Amino acid sequence: MVRTCEHGGGVRSVAVPIPDNPLGHTLVYVVDTDRGPVLVDTGWDDPGSWDTLAEGLRVCGTSAGEIHGVVITHHHPDHHGLSGRVREASGAWVAMHAADTAVVRRTREARPERWFTYMSAKLAAAGAPEEHLAPLRAPGTPRTLPGLSPALPDREIVPGELLDLPGRRLRAIWTPGHTPGHVCLHLEEEHPGQLPGNGRLFSGDHLLPRITPHIGLYEDPDDTTVTDPLGDYLDSLERVGRLAPAEVLPAHQHAFTDAPGRVRELLDHHDERLAGLLTLLAEPLTPWQLAERMEWNRPWAQIPYDSRNIAVSEAESHLRRLVKQGRAEPLAGSEPVAYVAV
Repeated sequence: MVRTCEHGGGVRSVAVPIPDNPLGHTLVYVVDTDRGPVLVDTGWDDPGSWDTLAEGLRVCGTSAGEIHGVVITHHHPDHHGLSGRVREASGAWVAMHAADTAVVRRTREARPERWFTYMSAKLAAAGAPEEHLAPLRAPGTPRTLPGLSPALPDREIVPGELLDLPGRRLRAIWTPGHTPGHVCLHLEEEHPGQLPGNGRLFSGDHLLPRITPHIGLYEDPDDTTVTDPLGDYLDSLERVGRLAPAEVLPAHQHAFTDAPGRVRELLDHHDERLAGLLTLLAEPLTPWQLAERMEWNRPWAQIPYDSRNIAVSEAESHLRRLVKQGRAEPLAGSEPVAYVAV
């Protein structure tokens, strides 16, 4: 059964399933404009997901062929995956922040083998054991990843500017952290239900009502810049909190109010997590060892293979924040590199 929701003021949503994922679905928003509907995100590129999106659009009184444009909050396949199908069906433009468009372009141009070689080297440097690295190095291993041929956007989302949505005021807010080019989209219009606050915010994965988004490293095999994704995320959170929208329309779970309160919860969560990691770093630990000891939603032994890679990336993003703050440092001469609290 297709799930749609009427949010008022010419905004509806369609819950598009994510196959074999605990998140369940992506909320694709349908925004009326004077030139036809515009989508905020599109969902995972899967035949069943496409069928759900197409039927959901029909329930919303439109169709894939009538879509005027697609605004993508970030490049992940559960958000950008179906953009190409929508564009093929309608001729719609597809817009994304330049930093994430660069990721899409790199993904389209790189061979899968290069990505597996890069991942193997990164995990080895993080201290991953040989049994974890072996599948990445084994000859004959299937070299497939989701989203290897994402649609290349044809418009750029420029932070601070209004998007080209005739009859609507939708302003882009750059909120890096979850990805380098993640954007939230501020609908600068009075709330249709007269809720107090400053318009409505399409928050993508940046601000969710009950879960914290993954904050890992910005993976770019060609870029040796030492980035600070967690620092970027925390700065972005504070910016969104100051905006104080009347309602948040996220890409997962459900709409909610009190964005400043939710921002405070997330800031406190990361403060507590960083403090907990400092306690763990009383002894030198590699990023892999730190990830093993961190608190996740299940014991480490029950975390699937691919999710462990994501967990290690998150551990590294937290380590970078601690190093930048001068609260931890790499242990000289350690190989792979271990970190210790200062």
